[in-house]
Amino acid sequence: MPPSCCASLSQYTHHHLVVFLLTFFSYVLLHASRKTFSNVKVSISAQWTPSILNDSSSAFSPGETWQDNRLFEDEKQATLFLGILDSIFLFSYALGLYLSGVIGDRVNLRYVLCFGLCGSAAVEFVFGTLTEWLHIYNIYLYSSLWVLNGLLQSAVWPCVVAVMGNWFGKAGRGFVFGLWSACASVGNILGAFLASSVLKYGYEYAFLVTSVVQFAGGVVVFFGLLTSPKEVGLSLESETGLGPIETDTDSHKPLMSDEEDEVEVEVYGSRGQSVEQPVEPPAESPQAIGFLKAFCLPGVLPYSLAYACLKLVNYSFFFWLPFYLSNNYKWKEAQADRLSVWYDVGGIIGGTLQGLISDFMGKRAPVLVVSLMLAIGALVGYSRSPNDQVINGVLLAITGFFIGGPSNIISSAISADLGRQDALRGSKEALATVTGIVDGTGSIGAAAGQYLVSLIESKLGWMSVFYFFIVMTAGSIVFITPLLVRELRAMWTERRARQRQL
Repeated sequence: MPPSCCASLSQYTHHHLVVFLLTFFSYVLLHASRKTFSNVKVSISAQWTPSILNDSSSAFSPGETWQDNRLFEDEKQATLFLGILDSIFLFSYALGLYLSGVIGDRVNLRYVLCFGLCGSAAVEFVFGTLTEWLHIYNIYLYSSLWVLNGLLQSAVWPCVVAVMGNWFGKAGRGFVFGLWSACASVGNILGAFLASSVLKYGYEYAFLVTSVVQFAGGVVVFFGLLTSPKEVGLSLESETGLGPIETDTDSHKPLMSDEEDEVEVEVYGSRGQSVEQPVEPPAESPQAIGFLKAFCLPGVLPYSLAYACLKLVNYSFFFWLPFYLSNNYKWKEAQADRLSVWYDVGGIIGGTLQGLISDFMGKRAPVLVVSLMLAIGALVGYSRSPNDQVINGVLLAITGFFIGGPSNIISSAISADLGRQDALRGSKEALATVTGIVDGTGSIGAAAGQYLVSLIESKLGWMSVFYFFIVMTAGSIVFITPLLVRELRAMWTERRARQRQL
């Protein structure tokens, strides 16, 4: 039975709280600015098409139209290009994750994190605000800016997960990371609120507000974030609030490992009580792991492939939900933006509760598989939601609970487990690399999915899109199943061993 979450939390210092909040809100601001693009798609589509073919154009471009400079002949072409932009962003984001994870294990995490936050804010300001103010409408410019934005944003997630992994050990990790991983959903809610608040003035002001706030957040993180307990002279005992032997063992052993930890205890015992001793065994010095070695670590490939299927579904809701609500139910764009936050509310609750349950079970895969099986039913139910905002919001929250919850667990707690497993003894600097691999592979799946969503919707309709989501959710279950079998076998072995002792 894992240690009590309450007992573990009571041992943390105020430094842990500051790190938790700074990393949490840095990704909140990043996702808020990212969410802005999905929340203003109807406005952008109206601006990019002739007003004679778009009844809503006058609402977003009062007093003038630019028929000679229009990008597309009709809304369908504009919608398809918006899907292409989503795919462009996610493909560049995925490529950047593979690179930034490796860089994050070799360069000061604070520098990489702040560079990604501030650089991305500047690009979004140019993309959404400056181009509109200057009346510059060019698909090649938009595409190039979105490639750059994806590369810059990719620097953030591996860094914040690595910083959290440096400060928080395995004890209670499912709950702590499950709660912390709500940062993306909170960012979505904040982004929806900010966008709907200023959308009446024009979509360019939605980009302006979120990019300015994100840039300011990057400055705060640069001056306030501590990436490791060693920066304030804390010993290993203070990193997780546990005893010295438990700390080192928990930091390197994931929940999916069945190996005993006597060897790890001996290694720590040979090290002494102070992390500042000048002489340490070579095996204990933290060295960055290679990319290929990290990819071949146990559990990394199946969880990466499962996350590719799951992130495709999760990000399709992220990018297309306000657009779907506005077009399918004919609700106002601001109403659709506000209603879409219920999916994120469900994801916040799901990630926290499922992480807590996995802590008490000592295993992650069983919780994920059960949740994803229920997610298939939730998708079927939501695809048949009536034209009622209350019922739609409830079904959205349920769907977010069973899809967003597992997505948060894989991208945070499981990534930390994989980056601190026994195979990494003597090479602790691997968490950012492993996180980049898992999230990067997931982003490749999500990137391909965004174009497929727009293509399927234009050819077959939204119901076929939901069938596509169901297939992808089932695919994630298939990839996790071998890990589930291994964990269930380990649980059965442990149970039989205890019965023999009795």
